Amino acid sequence: MNDFSYASVMNRKNEIMKKSIGIDYDDFKRGLIAFDYEGMMRNTGYTLSDVQKIQRESGIFETPLIELHNMTKVVRRLSKPGYGARIFVKDEQTNRAGSFKDRRASLSVYHAEKLGYKGVVAATSGNYGAAVASYAAMRGLKCIIVQECFDSRKVGQPEILEKRRKCENYGAEVVSLTVGPELFYVFLKILEETGYFNASLYSPFGILGVETLGYEISMECRERFGKDPDAVLITHAGGGNVTGTARGLIKAGALNTKIIGVSVDLKGLHMASDRDFNKKSFTTGHTGFGIPFATWPDRSDVPRSAARPLRYLDRYVLVKQGEVFYTTEALSSIEGLERGPAGNTSLAAAFKIASEMREDQILVVQETEYTGAGKNPSSQITFARQNGIEIIVGDPNSEVPGKNIVIPKDLSLIDARDVDLNRLKLSYIKNCIENINIDEITEEDITFLSQDIKEDKCYVENILSGGGLNEKGR
Repeated sequence: MNDFSYASVMNRKNEIMKKSIGIDYDDFKRGLIAFDYEGMMRNTGYTLSDVQKIQRESGIFETPLIELHNMTKVVRRLSKPGYGARIFVKDEQTNRAGSFKDRRASLSVYHAEKLGYKGVVAATSGNYGAAVASYAAMRGLKCIIVQECFDSRKVGQPEILEKRRKCENYGAEVVSLTVGPELFYVFLKILEETGYFNASLYSPFGILGVETLGYEISMECRERFGKDPDAVLITHAGGGNVTGTARGLIKAGALNTKIIGVSVDLKGLHMASDRDFNKKSFTTGHTGFGIPFATWPDRSDVPRSAARPLRYLDRYVLVKQGEVFYTTEALSSIEGLERGPAGNTSLAAAFKIASEMREDQILVVQETEYTGAGKNPSSQITFARQNGIEIIVGDPNSEVPGKNIVIPKDLSLIDARDVDLNRLKLSYIKNCIENINIDEITEEDITFLSQDIKEDKCYVENILSGGGLNEKGR
């Protein structure tokens, strides 16, 4: 019998991964840091056309691109003359399980069935789990979702519990954990015990599935307006949403569309902290995922993550919790659309960013998600108040994560606060040197790093020559 102690399972992680996902990541290793990213993506054997065909058969195709006429009017009233871009939203809530994660899950579950796996396993905060469970049910596969649901008091957020309910309704077995480092261990142990497919968010299959979303946005904008969108706002957490959507836009030839990532500002809260777990009011799309996964994407549950956001981001901005709650209510009351918080994270930033753009420009918020009782702002705000968070109306810039939630007193106070991408790129290079523990770097590594941060080789060489390499990135 295998030794299922923590140390033994973690020592076998590469072997478990190879068996559960059918990819030998060593085949793509090209240097101490470098690997053949595009080769790994091509090795799946699926073209964009293949993915579109699979998704059509699964019920995913051309979700609506809705113009938010009333929100655009409001933004233009607050903008200087001639400014206030047209705001559109890609309504991914219309997918089978209610979010853009359906695109990722549809291809992963299809591939699992194709390879003869009897079931699938995913570690997720929720929406992806619901999508995996839905498509597993459709294809007659077993499904296990591993989810951090509770703090040590066994108290769970309404939004997380809503997502768990949805996973269970699709027939999945949900392994509910308290917050902590055991998530990856439990995930690996289940993969090894069951022999099921690893439906990872960060596999090439998970990213290829989202490419159709970016591609559709470009194609519909060209058909309706004769041009590509000028900017696309993408809620950023683990990086797959940014990566997949951007790759789809690139495959459509939309090379001048600005890719803007958006996260909720939860600075100061630690995502693996039992004390902080229920102090946050957002379970995804926040800086607790967005910053760490940008600066070290390979922290994921596969050896080499296919989600690499710094390859594609042109800009990265933060919004406050209260601003997202305000925007969620505004979308319902102004546009008659009730949607969940993930897509509304980007929509909150759209108020500010649209005001910086001309009236003849097009700004697309690339996703919505389903909503439910647990995702409603009133549920989350009530839960926050029960956990000692002060709820006030005022200036969102006074919001301190874990202490208060500030609902904007009016729309003009909503902002989009820029993150310094150069600092993230520097952190990423330092993390590569530290985590891989290297003393020298090859030309191939430098080329890879330049691609991974969307800069030229001179940029990388300047960072390395500044002493970071000799000090192992410190």
